[in-house]
Amino acid sequence: MLSEHAELRALSLKDILTASDGTRKILFALDDGLVIETVVIPCDRGRTTVCVSSQVGCAMNCQFCYTGRMGLRRHLTAAEIVEQAVYARRLLSGDVGSITNVVFMGMGEPFHNIENVIKAADILVDEQGLHFSPRKVTVSTSGLVPQLKRFLHESKCALAVSLNATTDEVRNWIMPINRKYKLSFLLETLREELKFKNNYKVLFEYVMLAGINDSIEDAKRLIDLVKGIPCKINLISFNPHCGSQFRPSSDEKMIEFRNILAEGGCIVFMRFSRGDDQMAACGQLGKPGLSQAPLLRVPEQFRVALNLGM
Repeated sequence: MLSEHAELRALSLKDILTASDGTRKILFALDDGLVIETVVIPCDRGRTTVCVSSQVGCAMNCQFCYTGRMGLRRHLTAAEIVEQAVYARRLLSGDVGSITNVVFMGMGEPFHNIENVIKAADILVDEQGLHFSPRKVTVSTSGLVPQLKRFLHESKCALAVSLNATTDEVRNWIMPINRKYKLSFLLETLREELKFKNNYKVLFEYVMLAGINDSIEDAKRLIDLVKGIPCKINLISFNPHCGSQFRPSSDEKMIEFRNILAEGGCIVFMRFSRGDDQMAACGQLGKPGLSQAPLLRVPEQFRVALNLGM
């Protein structure tokens, strides 16, 4: 009956790369020959996180993200998503300890593949599945608002929103999805939806780009933007790659930014690069190939920050 109705192998292991900090990048081949990447991040506090992909490539074209250069090849099935966590447990638990957390922050925009992502998240937390705590499974989005609402209604898992800018002008450029779902609409939706959830905080991710979104004014605007939304903020060090023109903010700038947010009453953390020497860090996954998504025109006032001249 199983052989008639089930396939027992969605992925085949292609390679495991180990970064100097112990982060592992696992490359899996799919049935159709496409390749996805999964990252396992050990932490010295007894926490080990597996970062799973939800698509081959990504259609969102965020300008700072290497995966975005690929464009979208296809959605992953729920099986292909879950099996990344199953394989990570099986392959690496002996080396890095048991895997405690799952984040949907690998290749792809999870909410662009909402059906399979909700199904996969359900399996990850089900006691007949992988039995992770729902609070330990986090799904990240660039801000697809209708799917975000559906997720909050249907899933018990945690939500992360990739914010990365404090004005529509900047976000329209670095995250084109903002042209469809503006900052104010995204944040007002969260404000309304989270009224109905108890003890639930959204995680805002903010990738720090030198001269683009790391000013004192940005920090002050961010405090105002998230007012009334139960949240935590992760300030993420930008990980350079050959597909991007951005530079990371200095550590001093990140600390100054964090201190302003903390003084404004925000819960804020700093996240420095993990696995970047093996292109395993945030925003570095994938292999763009010959046909790449377009780089968008840089607004005049940021050309100096990117050393493009006027």
